Amino acid sequence: MTFRIGEKVVYPNQGIGTIENIATRPSGGQFERFYLLRLSFSSMTVMVPFSHVGEVGLRPVTRNGEIGRVLLFLSGSGCRFCPDWKDRFKINTEKMRNGSLLEIAEVLKSLLILQRNKPLSFREKKMLNRARQMLISELSISRSLREAEAADVLQRALAKASLALPEPL
Repeated sequence: MTFRIGEKVVYPNQGIGTIENIATRPSGGQFERFYLLRLSFSSMTVMVPFSHVGEVGLRPVTRNGEIGRVLLFLSGSGCRFCPDWKDRFKINTEKMRNGSLLEIAEVLKSLLILQRNKPLSFREKKMLNRARQMLISELSISRSLREAEAADVLQRALAKASLALPEPL
C-alpha cells in the first residue's frame, strides 16, 4: 500500500496522522524508504519503513460506507465481551492494535456496557478513552466534521442502544 505526502492515514492504536514526507535512509547496509508521519492526537512524528507498513497496520482513513456499518453496530442492542478481566483486556488490546474501526467500536461499546454494571479498572478506562478518541477523530476526518460534531454523531448512535459516549479523561 502506498501513500502520498499530505494524505491522512490511520496508525493503529495511535490514531490519525498525516504523511509529511517520504525519505530514504540507510538501514542495515541498504537504503530504505520511510513515511514520516505526524500523529494528530499527540503531534508526535513517527517513521514507518515501507517494508513494515503492513506489519504496523498503517491504513487509509475509513470510507463513509464502513462508517455507516460502525454507527449501525453502535446503535444496535447486542455486543459480546469476555467476563474475565485478563482475557477481556487481552482481546480488547488486540482489537485496538489491529486498527479496524469496527473493532475499535466493539471495544468502546463492550466497555460502556460493562461500565453500567461495575466500575472499570484504570487500564480499561484509559482504553475506553482511547477508543472514544480514535472513533471521533476518524469519523471527523472521514465525514469532514469538526470533532464536536463527530462526537454528537457517535452519541446519537449510542443513545439508540441506551448508552452514552463518555467524557474524555
